Amino acid sequence: MELSLRRLRMLRELHRRGTVTAAAAALHYTTSAVSQQLALLERDVGATLFVRHGRRVQLTDAGLVLAEHAEEILRSVERATTALERTQDGVTARLVGGVWASVASSLLPKALTLLAVEHPGIEVRTKELAPEDTAGAVQVGTLDFSFVIDYSNYPMPWDPALTRVVIAVERLHAVMPPGTAPAETMTLADLAEYPWVLAGPTSHFGRAVRIACQRSGFEPRINHEVGEQATALAMVAAGLGVTLVSDLGLTLPPPGIEVVALTDPLMRTISIAHRGADAQRRPLQLVIDAVRTAAAAQGLAVSLPSEEPSITHE
Repeated sequence: MELSLRRLRMLRELHRRGTVTAAAAALHYTTSAVSQQLALLERDVGATLFVRHGRRVQLTDAGLVLAEHAEEILRSVERATTALERTQDGVTARLVGGVWASVASSLLPKALTLLAVEHPGIEVRTKELAPEDTAGAVQVGTLDFSFVIDYSNYPMPWDPALTRVVIAVERLHAVMPPGTAPAETMTLADLAEYPWVLAGPTSHFGRAVRIACQRSGFEPRINHEVGEQATALAMVAAGLGVTLVSDLGLTLPPPGIEVVALTDPLMRTISIAHRGADAQRRPLQLVIDAVRTAAAAQGLAVSLPSEEPSITHE
């Protein structure tokens, strides 16, 4: 019997989440792909592993036994990977990281260029996901690490099985159409009467900004709901409203926009999340070091005590 690690990972998620749809979403596969792979796993082992009850799935006795062993097998593979990396004279590894737009366009190119020069044996591949989804993809094993965000007024829910290493702290700035900024600095409440360009309320960014506005005494009048900061900036440049943007989002600003410092700025922390069991993986730590160096080059460095290089949320 030959067992596929990918199929075992799918069975593990099916056991955890109860539906093929939920397992597929967690692993970033289509539902049909997961169903096909689980059917092949049943063929591999020669036993029925699950039965359907409406939309939910119940594992059979054989399925439960294999799911329990899948947890052990997958943890053993992670430990073996770490142990092998430690034995190598040169540092070589292939890591997959979760990114989102402003990180991918600003921090990541500088970090990977530095990494390629100092440690050419480390290959980093990336997948762009919504910031709300990246930590979950690390937890289920489809990513080795991911960039995550916490806003000063709206922390992201945290899985205690993951470790978070702080990379940078950013300010959010007001961005206004050309010729409309009333002063060099302003409060968030000063934007109450303007139309807004903002991400939807289900996004972490959109929710954090709405909370900040509400605490400043107003509900933003959102004329255009868009997900990407680059899109929002282009719409602001066209005179369609105001928005907030982070330091990284201003790496390539469109011409004409006016960036105004807020006297009561909303802050956000950028971190790298990884599984706690991977804390000793040297290639992962070298990637983190390279990203920190890139952040420092942009003036976003965070000073942490040398004896406590990572921060874990409980």
